[in-house]
Amino acid sequence: MEEESPKPSRLWQIVRWIPLTLMIGSLAVLLGMFASGGMVRITAWYLLELIPPALGLISLITVVIYALVRRRKSKALLATGLTALLCLSPLIALFVPVAYPASLEKSSPAATIRLPADVPLQVIWGGDDIEKNYHAITPDQRWAYDLLVAPYLSGSPNLDDYGCYGVPVVAPVSGYVVSAHDGEPDMAPGIVSNNFEAPTGNHVMIRMETGTYLVIAHLKQGSVTVKTRDTVTEGQVIGQCGNSGNTSEPHIHIHHQRQDPSEYPLNFAEGLPLYFRDHDGPAMPEGGVRVEGEAAFATGDLVQHIGD
Repeated sequence: MEEESPKPSRLWQIVRWIPLTLMIGSLAVLLGMFASGGMVRITAWYLLELIPPALGLISLITVVIYALVRRRKSKALLATGLTALLCLSPLIALFVPVAYPASLEKSSPAATIRLPADVPLQVIWGGDDIEKNYHAITPDQRWAYDLLVAPYLSGSPNLDDYGCYGVPVVAPVSGYVVSAHDGEPDMAPGIVSNNFEAPTGNHVMIRMETGTYLVIAHLKQGSVTVKTRDTVTEGQVIGQCGNSGNTSEPHIHIHHQRQDPSEYPLNFAEGLPLYFRDHDGPAMPEGGVRVEGEAAFATGDLVQHIGD
């Protein structure tokens, strides 16, 4: 007569459901936080990329080892394995860029400003589509712009080979300067500088009448003409285009966010829609880059200020 397998203990019957409970519980909490909106939503967005994948990986390894050693199948085992795979899904963002899920129509207040320079500006990154605006992966820069001046995208190691370098940058709107910083060196162009200590480089950050903020970054060393706590007037020169901070070539970076950028770290704030007026292009110009071999070509909008 064949010997029956011993029934699992009551303790084991409880323990085997713990990984599944932890994974479902973490997903439920994070989804609840995500639905809350605001900074809680942003916190949940970053935690979603960490906690569920970690729990999923540990659980999946445990399930595989148990199945191979004990050669048993159960509903708990199957449910744990499937949930573990679901928890690993946020890792897709490591291979395929995913835009921070914020609605252009439902995010407010939007800001409509003038362009930050008077010369023709090539929008290299901008708009709502992640294919045309790589900034969209981060909450605060969801609708950020990178603006260049021809010639650009040459890969040259010389700053003077880029049309944007030294171009006067003006205040796109009147407001109060919450942070003005100078002294960061202009990085060698042609490669990503990976300057994580001072990613915005030399910058000017302005609080507008809406109570929201503009960040204008990567200005030329020694060019910033305003100070923290100054009041600026739209069109006033605030610096020159440079290549300071975390950047690959001279350009003007600008974005709009809800929280004070002098108090909240980069990438940890609510990005808000940003539109332009008094120029010869769409209110929200789009960017884009086409790569052919080792050469890159800008495919985005070319815009120029035409107001007074």
